[in-house]
Amino acid sequence: MPRFGGIATMMRLPHLPSAEGLDVAFVGVPLDIGTSNRPGARFGPRAIRAESPLLRPCNLGTGDSPFKRLRVADLGDVAVNPYNLQDSVMRIERYYEALLAHGCIPVTLGGDHTIALPILRAMARRHGPVALVHVDAHADVNDEMFGEKIAHGTPFRRAVEEGLLTCDKVFQIGLRGTGYTPDEFDWGASMGFHVIPAAQCWSRPMDDVVARIRAQVGDHPLYISFDIDGLDPAYAPGTGTPEIAGLSSVQALQLIRGCAGMNIVGADVVEVSPPFDCGGMTALTAANLAFELLCAVPSRPEGEREA
Repeated sequence: MPRFGGIATMMRLPHLPSAEGLDVAFVGVPLDIGTSNRPGARFGPRAIRAESPLLRPCNLGTGDSPFKRLRVADLGDVAVNPYNLQDSVMRIERYYEALLAHGCIPVTLGGDHTIALPILRAMARRHGPVALVHVDAHADVNDEMFGEKIAHGTPFRRAVEEGLLTCDKVFQIGLRGTGYTPDEFDWGASMGFHVIPAAQCWSRPMDDVVARIRAQVGDHPLYISFDIDGLDPAYAPGTGTPEIAGLSSVQALQLIRGCAGMNIVGADVVEVSPPFDCGGMTALTAANLAFELLCAVPSRPEGEREA
């Protein structure tokens, strides 16, 4: 079968109904009713999968062949409720609880950033409060948006309030742009987050940032949440809230590869909005980032697969 043929799963992997026996699973969460301005991220998982056959199974940059050391499949999409955000959040949380019960590590294709909250709830229930590497143009720590406590700009404020994060092991990288008040990035720092604005990363390799992450997080359970708007729109224009002067795709790979071998318990790539994309460019970038996140997951002893 040529790579442009067949059913569109992530990297042409098998589509399975359960995470049983898997080390890692790709999961789509086609939700965008948590967005505050431009919708379209509900089509993100499908677009990422459609571009993913351009990828091959060996990572020539690192020498890794993840499918030779990990059992991986595509589980399809979570059945969200497009008319009810609260119900969708509950559905996502229950789905990930069932997935994690098999000892499987999810790599999620979003969807807007609201989905991070129910995923982190499931993560904390299994692993306790987790460390977080959060790449984004925005801090997503608003107390509310239009009077709502749950939206794509609030997940990490709720995660702190609910005790889902180990705050001194949270890194927010790439923050920038305009806002409504000059102190929008200060709340996380007041909670103990390591806040690294994009301006501190301009024209620099990410070696120092990676060294800080590895030193601070150690072997603590780590979740990686990658909002595609963390990248400059020159690399990823297809997103709902683009901000100029972001990270490059090279810096994104340096960050993810720098986390390789850490105790990664889950990851996501979110906010890909195909209606604003150019020739599938953003979706292809997201597919590559998802593959790099898979490669960063360490090999696992046989006994860790099941609860």
